[in-house]
Amino acid sequence: MTHRILLRAGHVLSMDPAVGDLPKGDVLIEDGRIAAVDREIGADAEVLDMTGRIVIPGFVDTHRHTWEASIRNVAPNATLDDYFVDILDTFAPLYTPEDVYAANLAGALECLNAGITTLVDWSHINNTPEHPDAAIQALTETGIRAQYAYGSANTSLADYWFESKIAIPGDDVRRVRTEYFASDGGLLTLALATRGPGFCVNDVVTSEWALARELDIPITVHVAMGRLAGRFGMVKQLHDLGLLGPDTTYVHCCYFSEEEWRLVADSGGTVSIAPQVETQMGHGWPPVMKAIEHGLRPSLSIDVVTTVPGDMFTQIRAAFGAERARVNAASWQADVPVPDTMLTARQMLEIATRNGAHVAGLEDRTGSLTPGKRADVVAIDATALNVAPVHDAAAAVALSADVSNVETVIVDGVVRKRDGRLTADVARARRLVEESRDRLLAAKEARA
Repeated sequence: MTHRILLRAGHVLSMDPAVGDLPKGDVLIEDGRIAAVDREIGADAEVLDMTGRIVIPGFVDTHRHTWEASIRNVAPNATLDDYFVDILDTFAPLYTPEDVYAANLAGALECLNAGITTLVDWSHINNTPEHPDAAIQALTETGIRAQYAYGSANTSLADYWFESKIAIPGDDVRRVRTEYFASDGGLLTLALATRGPGFCVNDVVTSEWALARELDIPITVHVAMGRLAGRFGMVKQLHDLGLLGPDTTYVHCCYFSEEEWRLVADSGGTVSIAPQVETQMGHGWPPVMKAIEHGLRPSLSIDVVTTVPGDMFTQIRAAFGAERARVNAASWQADVPVPDTMLTARQMLEIATRNGAHVAGLEDRTGSLTPGKRADVVAIDATALNVAPVHDAAAAVALSADVSNVETVIVDGVVRKRDGRLTADVARARRLVEESRDRLLAAKEARA
């Protein structure tokens, strides 16, 4: 039996130039697919009144270490150097599969609550084969759209991050591929989260890239951030190894040389930027405009809730403010007018939605309210005092709204948040992640 939901009379920001914006429009969802977007649609459907709401595609977070939800805010003042010691060498070795399950459950629900309907889960916590199983189980239960990026273990900083000679276990990635991702058409898809040159010896780098390509899954890698990787020239090294390709997402990219920007663009690679982390933890300036200037479509990501907030509104504003501050300062120093290419609020919303889907390799399914795509839709309450009155709907979302205004969240046609409340068992998720926190803190104290 066909299931239809009609979102009626909202201010629709489709993020699809062919569909455009509708100050008062309807969105018809049919069996999980966007069937129509128009000024007025008549249909036999469950009607959700969107009067006073701004209707947008769901946000896409292209890089989050979701497993760290259990240790939220344990490193509020950390630099990137601190993070490696305080998190990867202190907490990560203590994680059990149960901890990963609890964190991924709570972390994915946090995403949904904030209007993030698609997540790239950069899961470098696979200390045993049971760890990825737990992570994937939690993602499945929440109903989020996710790319599970299988990463290395993290039982020793020396073993896994200092010229590591230990490759991600290919047999287990093949097992996970066969067991959970036999089809690439589901809500969950698979990627490989690699450490890359500088962190690993070349044999490990080439073997991990070969594994991903054998399994026909995308690759995601941190590059050119802070003192730890800013001087590695990682993209140049990958180029010299013959490994660049359109299947790779480069995360951060703060200290790329001009040559590396050209290499990424020419190879068809994609870029994920985590602006709050980058400005706060010392990775470097978020290179949003640098990516655009090289013909790339940058996306946004949260990275680590150990140190920064887990919502997309924060990332939009961090990128917008940092980039405009940089350009304004340079223009003042040169005594020239600011360029016409300054980022706009509308661009930031596109970067957080459509660009994110492009970077996650899912633009054919999500990222815009386009008939034929899967129905990943968010409604923002624009009657709230921090949003109203609305003059520019894109600016209202990008610069005024926050998580409290995310009223409705739909993923693949299923309502995951209704009337401002998640449909999931939030109390259970919170209990599990609090129990995980307590266990991890006790294990840390016992190990000290």
